[in-house]
Amino acid sequence: MTGLTRRRFITISAAAAGAGAAGWASGGVAAGVPVARWRGVTMGAGASMTLDGVSTAQAAPVFAALERELARLERIFSLFCADSAISRLNRDGVLNDPPAEMLNLLSLCATLVEATGGAFDPTVQPAWAAYARAVRGGGLPDADTLATVRARIGWDKLQFDTSRVVLTRPGMGLTLNGVAQGFVADRVVGMLRGLGLDNVLVNMGEIRALGSRRDGRPWQVGIVAPDAAGAATREPVRTVRLAGRALATSAPMGTVLDADGKVGHIFDPRTARPAHAWRLVSVSAPNAALADGLSTAFCLMDRGAIDAALGRLPAAKLELLSA
Repeated sequence: MTGLTRRRFITISAAAAGAGAAGWASGGVAAGVPVARWRGVTMGAGASMTLDGVSTAQAAPVFAALERELARLERIFSLFCADSAISRLNRDGVLNDPPAEMLNLLSLCATLVEATGGAFDPTVQPAWAAYARAVRGGGLPDADTLATVRARIGWDKLQFDTSRVVLTRPGMGLTLNGVAQGFVADRVVGMLRGLGLDNVLVNMGEIRALGSRRDGRPWQVGIVAPDAAGAATREPVRTVRLAGRALATSAPMGTVLDADGKVGHIFDPRTARPAHAWRLVSVSAPNAALADGLSTAFCLMDRGAIDAALGRLPAAKLELLSA
């Protein structure tokens, strides 16, 4: 979880899919069947949607509603937006009248913190900031800096209720990047369902499947791995069928902060140091926010701790763990 966008290594092998820099789409739409495509950016990451059996004209109001919802969620969760709710919280240390969506996500974060033994903790933002500053100066944070950072991290130092969210210590910061993309995917699926679309595959940085493919088969998502340079390979290392579920994939070295490619973008809130346990982690769950948070946390946990967390959250499933 960082101030940078996590690069996702996912490719969708289904008709309703968008091929981005980190993947490709196979399959296709039958000849003569209309198809409408949308591409954009959400939470700093590329996003896409393809609707088969829908003309461009029919899709226009759907895509317009999608863009309005994404813009609204950006104003809550995006660290790239200076006046977003989370940016104002980090600047002022307090956020009065927090949006319901933020409270919902913070409640999920509380569940994830407990289930992962603190490996997931959105107050880890000061660690990313410290490494970003040090890397810009050509070095790494020293021991004293890391000690200061660790004192600013801790879920118990964040307070929230329906009236406000408070960072109780100076220098704290919150990032929801390790879970917000999944939350956005879930919200988009809910919006599409409300518009009468019940067979959709959504890629908002995380993947959420609703219904099935046009031919009745389950949606299939291929997981691809980063190469040594951090770019995604083109062939999937595993294909996962999604029926009413979501998939999230995290790669600690998928985005790096330094020119040497040694400082990854996922930080351990318990040590304030970058993750090194696993190269690639994929998790499926009934919703994308849960899968997103667990894929992030599992990058920081050994296999025994991962299994223990899954025991506490049995609806989630580990799909891939690569050292």
